[in-house]
Amino acid sequence: MLFLVKLFLEITIKTRPVRKRFIRQLRRNIRSVLSEFDPAVYVVAEWDNLEVITSTNNPEVIAQISERLTCTPGIAKFLHVKKYPRTDLDAILDLALEYYREKLVGKTFAVRCKRNGKHSFKSTDVERHVGAGLNAQTEAAGVRLRDPDITVLIEVRDDSAFMVRDQRDGLGGFPLGCQDSVVSLISGGFDSSVASYLCVKRELQTHYCFFNLGGRAHELASKEVALFLWMKFHSSHRSKFISVPFDGVVEEIVEKVDNSQMGVILKRMMLRSAEQIAAGLQIGALVTGESVAQVSSQTLASLAVIDLVTDCLVLRPLATTDKQQIIDTARVIGTEEFSKDIPEFCAVISKKSTTRAKLCRIEREEARFDFAVLDAATGSAKHQLITDLVADSDGESAEVKIVETLDSDCTVIDIRHPDEAEIKALILEGENQPREKLNIPFCKLCSGFANLDKSKYYLLYCGKGMMSRLHAANLMDEGSKNVAVLELAEPQKH
Repeated sequence: MLFLVKLFLEITIKTRPVRKRFIRQLRRNIRSVLSEFDPAVYVVAEWDNLEVITSTNNPEVIAQISERLTCTPGIAKFLHVKKYPRTDLDAILDLALEYYREKLVGKTFAVRCKRNGKHSFKSTDVERHVGAGLNAQTEAAGVRLRDPDITVLIEVRDDSAFMVRDQRDGLGGFPLGCQDSVVSLISGGFDSSVASYLCVKRELQTHYCFFNLGGRAHELASKEVALFLWMKFHSSHRSKFISVPFDGVVEEIVEKVDNSQMGVILKRMMLRSAEQIAAGLQIGALVTGESVAQVSSQTLASLAVIDLVTDCLVLRPLATTDKQQIIDTARVIGTEEFSKDIPEFCAVISKKSTTRAKLCRIEREEARFDFAVLDAATGSAKHQLITDLVADSDGESAEVKIVETLDSDCTVIDIRHPDEAEIKALILEGENQPREKLNIPFCKLCSGFANLDKSKYYLLYCGKGMMSRLHAANLMDEGSKNVAVLELAEPQKH
């Protein structure tokens, strides 16, 4: 199978050395994210496109590869094609007849051709010749140049012709690894999740910093979001998750600071802490999900005062984006379901927050704050590779049982995101079939598991094992002993 990958437009207008560097990086990234589906996948980099070659013909694997390509930064679109070493007009018509004859029965159509290289004909010549031939030699309803039922897509490159089977849009943006890294202040809510995604899309390798204000449940929700974003959009590169225990900082603010100034001061404390964490990672930029005037602490006056505490560049990708646009983006990228149930913890400590913060007033309030509390919180920050989120200092992950063979007395819960489960169904094979199989997405598992029959034994399945381990550890920590993780010995490779 062959995919023809088109570069994001802004890559093509770079200088020749920069463009070559971006293409090389994109080639490495594609190879990295597709190797789990086909270890022998081959990526050929050309000047204005890449050819992704895989030996598999399995429809599920092809669907998984397509889904991963749609989520890889740097790709404008990609075509599922079949390549032929023939480029004269009659040969191209023969190929079109072979591929489209049955598809065109009773349908209107138009032919679209893109050509690259030196040939004795133009793209319009291909369109006219093939269009006339298909119209005369098939049972098509005729040619319709606007809004046809079927568009016959053909690419001609040098001495090869490509018949396009399918075409899908990519993520756009630039390849990861071509720019510097950032630390994103993530809460798990709509804003910080979408802001993190937009940074990844713009080739900024994103690490996640979480300030824990809401306990273990809040931390788990933020880990879910970070892990989901990493697996879907930037797994070609290593990423870290840093958790900072901020409950002591909040307590100090509540006790020492005037109510109207709490929101601004809390965010200044977060930036101070995040700056130290970023410095330790040798990163010079922070990312927040703030949108101008969305809440009282996000007015221009307040944001200006907040930023004065750090020398880091503070990026706000959502600065001029309204809330509905943010939610719509969260829906598209897949984070809406678990973000919608996460409260805005940053807003809970101040009921009448100032909308026009003044530096002199803020500094006066902060003078009463014990900064040793902030230093202690930052010093207690827990740094983990995002692939190791299950493991923690309490050793809870060691208690999670990993099951590789099925038992007829168990119930399997497929906790994958619905999009992933739709692409590749979970097929359980063997003599000992489980008593039942449930589909409960991980974003709904915390609430859904409490309603299940406590007398049954449950195996969580997520494909890679990371999300299922994370949730199994959390459920066990909450007292559920009837849960383990299902990791199939041969995880459905074809």
